[in-house]
Amino acid sequence: MAIGLLVMAMHARSADLIIAANGKTRATVVVAPDAGPWEKRAAQDLVHYIERLSNARPALADSDEAARQALRGSGPVLVVGKAALTLVPELRQQLERVAKPKPELRADAIVLKRKGKLLLLAGTNDDAHYYAVAELLRRWGCRWFMPGEFGESIPQTPELHLGALDYAYAPPFEVRRYWLSWLGDSTGKDEFMRRNFFNDVYVPSGHALGTYTKELVPPGQTLFNVPIADNRTASHLSQKVLPEYKAGKDVSLSMEDGIYASGSADDKALATLQYDKYFLGPSYTDAFMQLYNKVATQLQAAAPESRAHLGFLAYSNMTLPPVLEITAAPPLVAYLAPIDIDPIHGVDDVRSAPCREYRVIMEKWAKIMQGRLVIYDYDQSMLVWRDLPNPSHQAFRRDVQAYRAAGILGVDTESRGALATTLTNLYLRGQLLWNPDTDADALLADFYVRFYGPAAKPMARYWGEIFRAWQETLVTEHEYFVAPAIYTPELIDRLRSHLEAAEVAEVAEAAEQVARPGAKARGQGVQHLHDRLRFTRLGFEVLTAYMDMVRAAATDGDYAAAVAAGERGLAAREQLADMNPTFATFRSIGEKGYAWWPGEVLQYRELLPYTNGEKGELVARLPLVWNFRRDPDEKGRPGKWPTLPVDESHWRSQPQPLSLQARQQIAGQWEPLRTDLYAQAQGVVTPDYQSYTGLAWYHTDMSLEAAQTQGKLHLRFPGLFNQAVLYLNGEPVAVRRLSHPLWWSNDYRFEWDVDLTGRLQAGVNRFFLHIDNPHHFGGIFRRPFLYREVLQ
Repeated sequence: MAIGLLVMAMHARSADLIIAANGKTRATVVVAPDAGPWEKRAAQDLVHYIERLSNARPALADSDEAARQALRGSGPVLVVGKAALTLVPELRQQLERVAKPKPELRADAIVLKRKGKLLLLAGTNDDAHYYAVAELLRRWGCRWFMPGEFGESIPQTPELHLGALDYAYAPPFEVRRYWLSWLGDSTGKDEFMRRNFFNDVYVPSGHALGTYTKELVPPGQTLFNVPIADNRTASHLSQKVLPEYKAGKDVSLSMEDGIYASGSADDKALATLQYDKYFLGPSYTDAFMQLYNKVATQLQAAAPESRAHLGFLAYSNMTLPPVLEITAAPPLVAYLAPIDIDPIHGVDDVRSAPCREYRVIMEKWAKIMQGRLVIYDYDQSMLVWRDLPNPSHQAFRRDVQAYRAAGILGVDTESRGALATTLTNLYLRGQLLWNPDTDADALLADFYVRFYGPAAKPMARYWGEIFRAWQETLVTEHEYFVAPAIYTPELIDRLRSHLEAAEVAEVAEAAEQVARPGAKARGQGVQHLHDRLRFTRLGFEVLTAYMDMVRAAATDGDYAAAVAAGERGLAAREQLADMNPTFATFRSIGEKGYAWWPGEVLQYRELLPYTNGEKGELVARLPLVWNFRRDPDEKGRPGKWPTLPVDESHWRSQPQPLSLQARQQIAGQWEPLRTDLYAQAQGVVTPDYQSYTGLAWYHTDMSLEAAQTQGKLHLRFPGLFNQAVLYLNGEPVAVRRLSHPLWWSNDYRFEWDVDLTGRLQAGVNRFFLHIDNPHHFGGIFRRPFLYREVLQ
């Protein structure tokens, strides 16, 4: 381009640059003819959104001749991508000054600069050119809170202008990615990612090791039993992946999805170095790290010119960092996947010992990997869930600060894209990964106004209640059993009130539209507001129906009511999916088995005949509140607790006997505990907020009439997590054994049926349940009942 044209453009007036006014514009967007796909899309979207903002459409110059004409003219010229870097070479130096100097994978950076009538928007790569345009549009008020048109907020303005601008920025993380698992709907995903500064940078880290080691499986065993640290395994693996590595292709060496248990003498010795309390067995990290370093060293020697990476998951029983001092070989990139560590609280939260432990784990991995660490993040964080809101920003806003301080590569999030569950989680993740100092509260305040318009205030209260409940909760687990601890009846009532207030605001806005044709609901229109409140209302109907179901089953033992509520919730969920497939993604998952919501409804449908006379007659529901006592020193059995009176004086003497503080300090004394919620969620935690694990006892007394003791009587525990021994009137009468101590490896009904025929007596019967709880999620969580078997 002619130097004279450039000089003319740079010396245009320095006042605000008017891009569009009163529905008219003389602006032109310039992009190189050979622009990359996202660079070109950036220019096209800039044209599109300027028109949306101002009702005036600028010209698009995507040829050299059109660009020359635009620069000769007097109108504003917005130059995107390579064209900007060519026109003003000093932009490259600005990018170099802020970009990561020696990136492992890729350095992203952007520059936005005004020179006279020129507005220059560029980045370090194809994606980054788009980020520069996204940053400009963000400054003009454009938002993309969720993928697709539903989550878009574009204001309207009579004049679109720009003052002085000279801005260059680079994010601290190279990896800022999410992907959709469980066949989630990807509509709008790619655009949403770029508009919120995500990228697709990653090193393959999916489960892959079995592909290369199947020949090494010992006879009669599985992929999880191959020798790991053995030199022969390393040589075999190196030979398998050498062609790809030599060609410069990144390769995954990640373990398969399970728990490894090698019979190799070397592996067994290394496995004795540490016990993994999360997976209740030996840690195999030391063995795996020896394998990975051997493979990497051999590949580097065979192909020294290659810059390929070897990805692996720090997952399952190799989540803990190794005990032996080791530095990972340069090609290795670790993906730390803390699948069983509290996803609700941040790394520095005093209410979560697991999160504080996780910070130490993460920082040690970062040191071992010399920064080549990516967090494999889960969002939604509740892994087996019920389409209820599951916010995560309350934790992520803290975690991202720790990630930056540790100097890691970034975060790769496994998402399902179910917006009724995740809402703004991904939006906030993208913004925080781009700039960890972003004020998440300010982003949320902005969201309420732009997304809900005239209903912003009640909706801010609605979502604020939900966010606060998750932020303040004691629970640290990650499946649907936590729901009643968070979504209490009192919270549901408050949410209903806020939602109804928002719907009143919607009616008022619609009336105003009739009175003033052309009025807009904060630039979004009444239809957008209606759709967004309907989305929120349907989500609330799903939430209330599910919680009604849980309370009917777990608290009241009313299985007919539980089934009815469950079916009502599933119907509301169908309406959500009909409204938009990104709202609820259960249809693509294929929910089969008792772990899923339809399976939970089926479980209650199958329990109903034991109480309605078909298979059994309800004799009595056992008390909702039992006595509970921790037994960390295993004193209960030798001390014959089931034969002794239960002393309640200690907890009754406390100023606030049911408070969390009282429970934390109660030591080995008896305390009351409900049987409709697992133990830890009721405060059965240590003073430093570690979930109590180990032995414990439940006790209740129940009086029966003589007629109630007749026939084939059974005690049904509809929800019990642990191995247990049941004592009746001082004697052990039944033992419950599980197939695996890890609760999720067992039947998800978690039921136990005990035949008590001939064992119950008229008058008082004393029940003691001795549980062994090795993990979080402990105790009884659905109220037990007695039934009389009906002879068929």
